[in-house]
Amino acid sequence: MTADFENFRPFLRRLAGIAAAETLSRFRTDIAVIDKGVLGGGSFDPVTAADREAERMLMQAIEEAFPDHAILGEEHGEKKGTAPWRWVIDPVDGTRAFVCGVPVWTTLIGLEENGTPRGGVISQPFTDEHWICPPGETTTYERGGVVVPARVSGEDNLANARIMVTDSRPGEYLDDAEAEVILDLTRSCRLCRQGLDAYGFGLLASGHFDLVVESALNWYDIAAVLPVIEGAGGVACTWTGTPITQEFERGRVILAASQALADAAVALLQDVPAP
Repeated sequence: MTADFENFRPFLRRLAGIAAAETLSRFRTDIAVIDKGVLGGGSFDPVTAADREAERMLMQAIEEAFPDHAILGEEHGEKKGTAPWRWVIDPVDGTRAFVCGVPVWTTLIGLEENGTPRGGVISQPFTDEHWICPPGETTTYERGGVVVPARVSGEDNLANARIMVTDSRPGEYLDDAEAEVILDLTRSCRLCRQGLDAYGFGLLASGHFDLVVESALNWYDIAAVLPVIEGAGGVACTWTGTPITQEFERGRVILAASQALADAAVALLQDVPAP
């Protein structure tokens, strides 16, 4: 790690605060919503000024602090850099929740080294909850000025697992085959909740969920999450059990509180054909 990253946690907190200033001022207001129309099949893919302005301000802050770093954002594309470091930003993960006034959307801020995620933040400013993992450190959960270690539950029995999937309906994030096998997986677990977007990732890191399974994710949906989950002792892999990289198939991910749970999910999901 370079000298630039000494005492890096305060900088990540500052970035979360910069994003919060742009998102909270627009949350639960009569904000204009635009359908980006990139999902196809009639699926609604919204964006708002909160997404765009939060990302713009984050990019500006990062450029000022680290002008040689690359930045990849969901809304404003990529700024090239000369250093081996790249920031990956999803300013409002869960825009559908945002426009409905549901406080489970989050800001995701990730940092890669040569394409490998090294640090990340999951920030929900309305509830004042932040999961932060600087490069080379473990994950903390921060709320109201209180900072505690974030640790996954360690649950290893699928029958006891609390699972989260954002939307199990076919035709949204999942195709028909994926939706069918996800339903079977949730029935093998003790409890299932839906609709939490990346907020569910944070809850997994703090031990409140044991398993999260998703599909159709983009890299900016997961790059920040991987260090947070792994820094809390969790396991992350694709549906076939391979490491999650930028080339992950159809954005299929498993996040688990133990290797045993990840393996159990892989056993059920690994043979689902790609559409």
